[in-house]
Amino acid sequence: MQTEIVRGQDTRSTDSPSVAPMAEGSRPTSAVRGQAPDVFGNIFIGIAGMIGAGKSTLAEALGKHLGIDCYYEPVADNEYLADFYRDTARYSFAMQVYLLNRRFQQHQEIIWRGRSAVQDRTIYEDSIFAKMLAKTGLMDERDYRTYVDLFRNMSNFMCKPSVIIYLDVSPADSAERIRMRSRDVESQIPLAYLEALHEGYEEFIASISKVIPVIRVDYARFATAEEMAEVIRREYMDVSFLRQVTRFDPAR
Repeated sequence: MQTEIVRGQDTRSTDSPSVAPMAEGSRPTSAVRGQAPDVFGNIFIGIAGMIGAGKSTLAEALGKHLGIDCYYEPVADNEYLADFYRDTARYSFAMQVYLLNRRFQQHQEIIWRGRSAVQDRTIYEDSIFAKMLAKTGLMDERDYRTYVDLFRNMSNFMCKPSVIIYLDVSPADSAERIRMRSRDVESQIPLAYLEALHEGYEEFIASISKVIPVIRVDYARFATAEEMAEVIRREYMDVSFLRQVTRFDPAR
């Protein structure tokens, strides 16, 4: 089930141990415990969306507002990132396996710690990039099959997030936000890449919403973390998310 939220509009669709050491840059920031336990109970919020959608900004704001741990996407210390953008076909498989490993490590720490948390980009989204790379010929089909098998095996050990917040951003808006934040490694991303990525996100949301509750948000219309927290509270607490599918398959 997806719940789609824009300002002034609420349209619901019925498409139905010990903590392992974390890699540098993947540890959570912890805020003072706030209202989350009282309002949500123990909640694991995943923030999903295109490059430049505002995932980190929203994750940080929600973490502070709700007083919960915030986990960020491993970007600053990603040793494959520059090579990936320089020669995508050569480094696509290595990049995706690296990210899958880091995200799995992060995902599992959230579960093992047993505390409310918000995560900037979920492990499930990595499959969007891998699938798009394979479809566009930038990842060898054999490598993609290996990636999918690895993801499926790892998913046997993963507990799902409580809810995914999808920040819906067009390819053109994504390109503009990438330009505005001026990260050198992203400067040469073509619009065609972002268009293919957006198509992958649409397929992903249609699939993952059968397994995990998804709140689809036009984030540009929300000004504050308080407002977003209220949207999440209302939709997460008031909507019954009954699931018959129990596993997300990245290849479908």
